[in-house]
Amino acid sequence: MKKVISLLLTVILTFSFLTGCQQNEDPPTEQAYEKYTYTFLDTFDTVTQVVGYTETEEEFNGYTEKIHERMLELHKLYDKYNDYEGINNIKTINDNAGVKPVKVDKDIIDLILFCKNLYEDVGTQTNIAMGSVLEIWHEYRDEAEFNPANAKIPPIEDLLAANEHTDLDKVIVDVDNSTVYLNDPLMSLDVGAVAKGYATEVVVQEITEEGFTSGIISAGGNIRAFGKPLDGIRDKWGVGIQNPDSLIGNSEESVLETVFLTNASVVTSGDYQRFYMVGDKVIHHLIDPKTLMPGDYFRAVSVVTENSGKADFLSTTVFLLPYEEGRALVESLDGVEALWVFKDGTIETTDGMKAIMKSEGATAAIKK
Repeated sequence: MKKVISLLLTVILTFSFLTGCQQNEDPPTEQAYEKYTYTFLDTFDTVTQVVGYTETEEEFNGYTEKIHERMLELHKLYDKYNDYEGINNIKTINDNAGVKPVKVDKDIIDLILFCKNLYEDVGTQTNIAMGSVLEIWHEYRDEAEFNPANAKIPPIEDLLAANEHTDLDKVIVDVDNSTVYLNDPLMSLDVGAVAKGYATEVVVQEITEEGFTSGIISAGGNIRAFGKPLDGIRDKWGVGIQNPDSLIGNSEESVLETVFLTNASVVTSGDYQRFYMVGDKVIHHLIDPKTLMPGDYFRAVSVVTENSGKADFLSTTVFLLPYEEGRALVESLDGVEALWVFKDGTIETTDGMKAIMKSEGATAAIKK
């Protein structure tokens, strides 16, 4: 049931970016480009939707076929749960922890180095070496889904013991030989906090080089816009940010805010996306590495920046930081904006975020 709700939420967010800036606007009578949409469900355990403007449907289908194939490839490489014939992936690395280095595709090397560099540059809240801790939480979440009456929080003793095996410095990357070695037999990688956004960015960079210049991809709510809508009306895309209190429905209540952008990403981390209940307490999936418990500062944090992988990484990081500390981090980074939704419903934003928000007067319409 949780996965069904998660898919519905993604569809809601997807629909909101398609409709959020088109109300009360008539389409042009003539245009050289048409809008097309393509959706697939078989990557990163979520709905992925591609919307774009091309001159012909054949051209659009050619681009989306390549996008789908590439996302499937990256999904398999970044998977920690399943084996695939002829592929060494994140699971293969974990299976060989403390045993031997594993030769892997460059896409895995690049992702791990990307995460290690951001870990050093912006903070330690998002740690891809926390697999041993997150696996415990996954087991308890699965049990809660199967038997809600038996839902529990993991014993802190078990989490503390697992946390002894989360040292990112023990993830040894040999670029020359294209290998990864976990220098601790009890550690494991979990790239779930970054993989969808990172994969989306890889795909966008590759497909725009091939000539797809007006589109938007939503991969589980990790949204990356490139170019501008070629409809003769707008020069920005409208992206709806999900209201944490609205679980199902495509209505004004389901959209907390609409932001307008080009060549940028919007990624949200929230307590409503993947969770289970223990009594009346929401136990969500974003685990604070300091407390080893779900982050407890906010309902949601949305980050806007150009690179979708960076936006994915930062949305988790800022969600797990106290407000003042998180805001200071965001404001120290060039080209990064954020919106915080507090537990009491209060909203705070950076000044740059306000400048692109519908509620603050921003619009997607072409200036005349």
